[in-house]
Amino acid sequence: MLKIYGIPISVHTRKVIIAAIEKKLPYENEAVIPFNPPPGWSDLSPTGKIPAATDGDVTLCDSSVICAYLERMHPAPPLYPEVARDYVQTLWFEEYADGTIFREVIHGLFFNQVIRPKILKQPGDRSAIDAILTDTVPAVFGYLEKSLTGHYLAADRFTLADVALVSNLINFHYLGYAIDARFPGLAAYFERIIAHSSVAAAVAAEQSSAASMGLERGFLNLAV
Repeated sequence: MLKIYGIPISVHTRKVIIAAIEKKLPYENEAVIPFNPPPGWSDLSPTGKIPAATDGDVTLCDSSVICAYLERMHPAPPLYPEVARDYVQTLWFEEYADGTIFREVIHGLFFNQVIRPKILKQPGDRSAIDAILTDTVPAVFGYLEKSLTGHYLAADRFTLADVALVSNLINFHYLGYAIDARFPGLAAYFERIIAHSSVAAAVAAEQSSAASMGLERGFLNLAV
């Protein structure tokens, strides 16, 4: 059975969990926290990051690698389109979500609002939070707003691009923020995708973790 290692509220762990649910794969989730990993963690994750996964005798690291493996092993339903143009668009938005959105928006906010005060017992950097919200979020959300020309990011259907993006937007909302009126298309997109069956199931399954960390959960009616 597929075993996914990583705390489920992690953007990248959730990405893998949604992919597994979408493909109707049985899986187990071991809630590994990188700041306090279990013995032998470096054997599963040489970088020390989450997620990692095992599938029988196969060990996998990095959410994109794990999802690509699941796609190869279980091609239906496909999360990557066959048409080249749609395929590269999916890859681009997956990379943009995993890289730019996570690194420049979600990681900084989550680190300063949750990890530093609640785990490391240090004060968060308010100036860093303000800079992300004032400068980075409008640029990133503005790009996404212009890029959304249909119900989905690529191929006019649910793909891994949507999985990667919605996983970041979920954590943005967990932190008490919302997509404001400057970005109506992105806000409507979030409401559609969080209600997608595999996304809603993943979010429902992680609620004990979200509650234990005191995250804002008022937006969860959208996932019903």
